[in-house]
Amino acid sequence: MRRFLDYRFAALFSFILGMLLWGWTLPALAVSPAEGIDSDLSINLETKDFSGQVLLDRRFTKLELGGANFENADLRGTVFNSTDLTGANLHGINFENGMAYHTILRQADLSDAILVNTFLLQSRFDNANVTNADFKDAVLDLQEKLKLCKTASGQNPVTGRETRKTLGCS
Repeated sequence: MRRFLDYRFAALFSFILGMLLWGWTLPALAVSPAEGIDSDLSINLETKDFSGQVLLDRRFTKLELGGANFENADLRGTVFNSTDLTGANLHGINFENGMAYHTILRQADLSDAILVNTFLLQSRFDNANVTNADFKDAVLDLQEKLKLCKTASGQNPVTGRETRKTLGCS
């Protein structure tokens, strides 16, 4: 009887191993982040007015925030993931240690913004105003950096760093 069980176990093991080696696998399950903002019910997304607010370590995911007003907001550590910020007023924001991944910042006003140590990968900055912005140690796509260098100018009023130098423009 023991020998019979050993054969059955070996046959089952061989079958499972064979299926895994030949590409028969269980389907992978993926979880995407929820759309919206991270469980903060005190933020009104309808008005799109976040000016002067302290929004530390927030998560904005898959939102249409075109034309939103974030002027002088404290956004340190905040994440914008797949969010549309076309034409948004981001003048004077502190976005230090933040992340904007796959975010649209076309025609956005980033003048006087602090973007130190930010990750801005796969984000688009077409016709964005970056006058006096500080991009020190920011990570962004080369193509976008080259676009920004064409119009970058000034010196950030808070950090004192020159925009072109922080972007690494030649």
